[in-house]
Amino acid sequence: MTAGGIRDRFRAQMRQEVKDAALRQLAEGGPGALSLNAIAKELGVSGPALYRYFAGRDALLTALILDAYADLTAALAAAGHRLPDLAAAYRSWAVAHPHRYRLLFGAPLPGYDAHDERLADAAQRALDVLLAGVGPGPQPTPALADDLRGWARRRGADHADPTVALRAVTVWSRLHGLVSLEIEDNFRALGLDPDHVFTAEVEALRSAR
Repeated sequence: MTAGGIRDRFRAQMRQEVKDAALRQLAEGGPGALSLNAIAKELGVSGPALYRYFAGRDALLTALILDAYADLTAALAAAGHRLPDLAAAYRSWAVAHPHRYRLLFGAPLPGYDAHDERLADAAQRALDVLLAGVGPGPQPTPALADDLRGWARRRGADHADPTVALRAVTVWSRLHGLVSLEIEDNFRALGLDPDHVFTAEVEALRSAR
């Protein structure tokens, strides 16, 4: 291996180690616990040395968010095109990685600038997989239909059926609500089994038209 290849391999390894350390921080204390200095200490390097791999906290967060979207998209794609299977995959990924799910869909991160086109593209790829698993829904209002057509144009799907887009948004909204309540233990606090609630809601989604 050439010297350049060794450097590239080491750089990729260090970037991954930094991201792994950041994910451990997120799992233990949430986004507010993320500290580049603490990561540097854990990895046995100086704080300034981390800036060789990430320009700062925002760059690290962006990398973590992009990775999370990619993993969620892969989990959904592996589930096939049936809505119950897609819903189960969405839930399973979120329950297995609640800190990463919150990174994508939780409260805005204080001080984080999320205006990066790559983030919107990554989110869209995940939703596109979900779109493939739903059929037409109810007719949207004219104002909402215009919004949905604009969304379709931005996705490069000018001829998309607004009723399908509306159903996809509705399905995602309800799944998001269910999963968010589950990972925060709200169902169990009420004495409800999340499995039972989820099964009933997915059946309602599958049957709705």
